[in-house]
Amino acid sequence: MILRALFLLPLLALLTGCGCPGYTYRYVPGRTAVKQGGYAMAPPDAPPEVQAAIAAGNRIAGLPYCYGAGHGTDEDCAYDCSGAASYVLRGAGLMRGVRTSREFRRYGDAGPGEWITIWAKRGHVFLSVAGLRFDTGWTGGPRGPQWTTRDRPAAGCVQRHPSGW
Repeated sequence: MILRALFLLPLLALLTGCGCPGYTYRYVPGRTAVKQGGYAMAPPDAPPEVQAAIAAGNRIAGLPYCYGAGHGTDEDCAYDCSGAASYVLRGAGLMRGVRTSREFRRYGDAGPGEWITIWAKRGHVFLSVAGLRFDTGWTGGPRGPQWTTRDRPAAGCVQRHPSGW
């Protein structure tokens, strides 16, 4: 019975997307964004879309969290996780409209991206852009969209990325 469980647990994790490792910030000179005063600074040679994604995140960083907020196509006064992720990706020109965290599980291509990775599960989504995490929770501060270098577990998440990124 124990042997069967040891075999089935990794298989179940792989099939359900639970095998996704947690987010860990690792600074790589010239490839990784850095956090300064609550804002992200893009690597100087990052592609324009990555710089635009970071600029979009900076525009809403520090705003409050509100469930269901940020699901319009314009600026809002608060954001939930999927509203914030959608805003950043729209700001980069990599997405139209707004998606829910559940819909992000099927967005773009599977796996981590070269510059932008979406970490999505039913009920939550966050991004890493040039290696820096943009999230509405697990940041060590108030809830709401913000940049952070703090590690985060990602049980249940699948990694996706905008096509080509």
